[in-house]
Amino acid sequence: MNDFEKINEAAGFIKKIIKNKVEIGIMLGSGLGGLVNKIKVKETIPYKDIPYFPVSTVDGHAGNLNFGGIGGKNVIAFQGRFHLYEGYSANQIALPIRTLKFLGAEIFIESNAAGGLNPLFKQGDVVIISDHINFQGVNPLVGENDERIGVRFPDMSEPYSRELIEMAEKIALEEKIPVRKGVLAGLLGPNLETKAEYRFLRSIGSDMVTMSTIPEVIAANHAGLKVFGVSVITDMCLPDALKPASFEEIIKVAMNVEPLLTKFIEKIIIRIN
Repeated sequence: MNDFEKINEAAGFIKKIIKNKVEIGIMLGSGLGGLVNKIKVKETIPYKDIPYFPVSTVDGHAGNLNFGGIGGKNVIAFQGRFHLYEGYSANQIALPIRTLKFLGAEIFIESNAAGGLNPLFKQGDVVIISDHINFQGVNPLVGENDERIGVRFPDMSEPYSRELIEMAEKIALEEKIPVRKGVLAGLLGPNLETKAEYRFLRSIGSDMVTMSTIPEVIAANHAGLKVFGVSVITDMCLPDALKPASFEEIIKVAMNVEPLLTKFIEKIIIRIN
């Protein structure tokens, strides 16, 4: 069975339950699942029930697809994502994002926990993603292309929508939500990086680093979705002042920032036309 058939079957299964056109998809990253509480959830579908969907194996990722309303929009929230370090391929990670397009969505909102490389950042900062650098060594578009999903050579000059970024910056100013903007580097994981790796990533223009997000964003652009992305800086990765970090500490920081990020994304969704 090819990718198009798998996506079509997954979307068909979801449509039997949801029955409404989806307008916006939201990926809820590590410790950031609380946005689902702002959604008037009508349907919750476990990933394990959806044909060909991967299943989340990381703590803090519930593994559910939630459909409902927020800000007058029909949204799907992915409560839990999939990572290359779990053993999934980039193509498997892309399938849920491509399914969004088949459900009618036009916008995809990303969130993640990231390590801070920019010395002007601090733990707990909310950072709008302006661009990314893919150091994960894989790409979900490798292999035979199906034009029904997207073009062979998708343009990536604007992987994160300038229109949505400008709107989000205005909202942050109006709502007095402190935000920064930066370039995201994606590495494979699951280990945190070395001092030398952090130094290298900073030297090539990275402001933060994560182990997720980039395969999803590539797949979203390939499918023609507009993308908005935001990172929460959960630990600082300054090579000359590096301290050991634990997954538990990273999740704790992300959860502390969750109310602010939830408010920010909710305001963005309300403003989207």
